[in-house]
Amino acid sequence: MAILLAAGPASGAEQKAAAEDLTSMAKTFVDRLAAGDFATAVKGFDPAMTAALPADKLAEVWKTLNAQAGAFQKQTGARSETQAKYRVIFVRLKFEKAELEAKIVFDESKRIAGLFFVPPPSASSEYRPPDYDRPGSHRDTEVRVGQGEWALPGTLSSPTSSHAAPGLVLVHGSGPLDRDETLGPNRPFRDLAAGLASRGVAVLRYDKRTRVYAARLATERDDLTLREETVVDAVEAVRLLRRSRGVDGARVFVLGHSLGGVALPRIAALEPGIAGFVMFATPSRPLQENFLEQMTYLSGLDGVVTDEEKDRLESIRRQVERLGRERSAGGDSDDLPLGLSRAYWDDLLRHDAREAAAALTGPVLVMQGGRDYQVTRQDFDGWRRIMKTRSDVVFKLYPTLNHLFMAGEAKSTPDEYLIAGHVAAEVIEDLAAWLKARTGAAAPRA
Repeated sequence: MAILLAAGPASGAEQKAAAEDLTSMAKTFVDRLAAGDFATAVKGFDPAMTAALPADKLAEVWKTLNAQAGAFQKQTGARSETQAKYRVIFVRLKFEKAELEAKIVFDESKRIAGLFFVPPPSASSEYRPPDYDRPGSHRDTEVRVGQGEWALPGTLSSPTSSHAAPGLVLVHGSGPLDRDETLGPNRPFRDLAAGLASRGVAVLRYDKRTRVYAARLATERDDLTLREETVVDAVEAVRLLRRSRGVDGARVFVLGHSLGGVALPRIAALEPGIAGFVMFATPSRPLQENFLEQMTYLSGLDGVVTDEEKDRLESIRRQVERLGRERSAGGDSDDLPLGLSRAYWDDLLRHDAREAAAALTGPVLVMQGGRDYQVTRQDFDGWRRIMKTRSDVVFKLYPTLNHLFMAGEAKSTPDEYLIAGHVAAEVIEDLAAWLKARTGAAAPRA
């Protein structure tokens, strides 16, 4: 082998032959998955893959994939890429409900060193409007949220009606998200904007600061908190929507998804007079508890928690314990949950759900998916207890919906987010009706 490598780079013909050989191997691997021959399929794994994904776990992965995407039907093509020292073969798979690619990573010895199921390139960029999007009922306008060094690009979806419309600002969850809150082929914020604007509500969404200014913020990581990441930009968005043409500035609401919901009381404090708030899968427990619970859930999805997974969970527990123990002493930012800085965590540790609820002095709508494993029914029940004496709070639980408020069956998994879907129509209708009821008007009939 060393002599062959020393002879120089492979010719174009040799490279093509190698790719064709690996493509054939990848297709055969998928055939074995489809045939249920997982014991043979794993024989091509490298040692790390053999340990991480034995035959029984591979079978569970394939079973879950079929449960979510529908029955596997056929292969429809393949393509190859070179990534560092690896050759990657993407095999296009057609399922009953979706198309995906099996991303199969081969090492230099032609062993499988990685396996992923991902949306094909077209699926990750193409967006098909939901049925509840009514063409001609609304228009999109490009806007800038804020001014100066942190200005952000956004989109205002406005009803075409001449009446002054209520408005809604959409505040993202965690991560450097775009204005559509894109995850794989899914665009939940775009769904919300289209559905609500079709029903007479002006909706403002925008790219997150950590997405637009990622490089700059990387150098300021130790000082970044939820305030800089989310709160101040959401306040600017509310102010922009209030003065936008066709919007009733006295009837502007704010929806916070997941961590965005945690920011709601801080937004309210900086911008008084917000007409109401929507907690969209918002945790009522400390974020570190949700994170540990989430990782425990994912580790046990296949029914078996390996020694490696136990070690990882124990490491996370230690990270969570460090948060409170070292807070008063300052501590450093190494080895903290989610890779967030000490400043970020110290800021979050000051958040109290009861105080947050009290700070939301306007009407509140709490919406929760019953299959959400990131923010769970336990959080929803927590808000029920905290705000049980308030008459201006409405609670909505959707048993079949996940964290993106999209429908599914059985247990929710991360792979589910890679299957194209839309925010459930009932969520759109309930949200539109609640907003209209708070503004003294009736929602247009479907």
